Amino acid sequence: MRIVVDVSPLSHPRTGVGNYIRGSLLGLAEAGGHDVVAFAPAGGRGKREIEASLAGVGVERSLPVVPAAHALRTAWSRLGRPPAERLLGSFDVLHFSDWMYPPQRAGLRSTMIHDLVPVHHPEWVHPRTRRMHGVKYRHAARTCDVVIVNSRFTGSDVSETLDVPPERIHVAYPGVDPEFTPVGEHMELGRPYALTVATLEPRKNLATLIEAYRRLDDRLALAVVGAAGWGEQSKLDAAGIVRLGYAPPDELPRFYRGASVFVYPSLYEGFGMPVLEAMACGVPVVASSHASLDEACGDAAVRADPGDPDAIAGAIEAALDRREELVPRGIAHAGSFTWLANGRAHLAAWEAAS
Repeated sequence: MRIVVDVSPLSHPRTGVGNYIRGSLLGLAEAGGHDVVAFAPAGGRGKREIEASLAGVGVERSLPVVPAAHALRTAWSRLGRPPAERLLGSFDVLHFSDWMYPPQRAGLRSTMIHDLVPVHHPEWVHPRTRRMHGVKYRHAARTCDVVIVNSRFTGSDVSETLDVPPERIHVAYPGVDPEFTPVGEHMELGRPYALTVATLEPRKNLATLIEAYRRLDDRLALAVVGAAGWGEQSKLDAAGIVRLGYAPPDELPRFYRGASVFVYPSLYEGFGMPVLEAMACGVPVVASSHASLDEACGDAAVRADPGDPDAIAGAIEAALDRREELVPRGIAHAGSFTWLANGRAHLAAWEAAS
């Protein structure tokens, strides 16, 4: 098969969606046997970001430089012409991601849905995200032969909420990059610390985490890694809280390894990749008890009600006390998620629909 994969989200600094796209391409390349093309109309700066993200990924690139790239991708999707074949030649699969849904003349039509947060909780996302994803979800439900999701939870949600037939939905779990191991450089902050990794936005629930942190004794700092998002920003200038800002993916392992505990109190996820990353680095994990994180956590995390600061504080204490039990369990759990398995899941979905 000749498979074209939309990589336009890689034109921005990588977070969860971008990490998933890059990992999926690694898995497809490792699975072998097919021609894979990473495709995105992008501006000059965006193309450089994409090229940097794709370094070491053995796939073909088709990255035409265009002015006003985001506006052009949006207009192209909504206008519905010209077909993608005009730019790419013939292909067997066109798999598009979050930001555009290019028209095509032939071949399988496939998309990725990471979560339905903009549908269920529009107050948790930026208005632009709400507009873009709402249109894309409706389009995907009508036109796609294959819908890839990152968890069974998201698959059930897509089927029930968007009325997509279950036979068109296929789970491709994320993998863990090989850099995420317990061995390597550790971040030093001058004292033990709890770590959270999240873009600063309402869904990540940092305000409740800060309230939980205030209930702990003074033996831990709270390190917050993540780019500024939108909406009311949590107050991170309190004593003991260390705001570290956005960290590129290759720097994250040392932040995880240096932590005494990782805390992920998100209100809703499609999967929750940072949970696996922390486990793979040998850190005990506290995570929200919301069902959307069940598959990421398995039986290797301490769970807590994300709306209850006392419960989160108690879970942090429990995770510290249970470190010797949780760390090996987490390493084993994270080790079962690979990008090769992800790539094979994509291929199996496309082959079944052919």
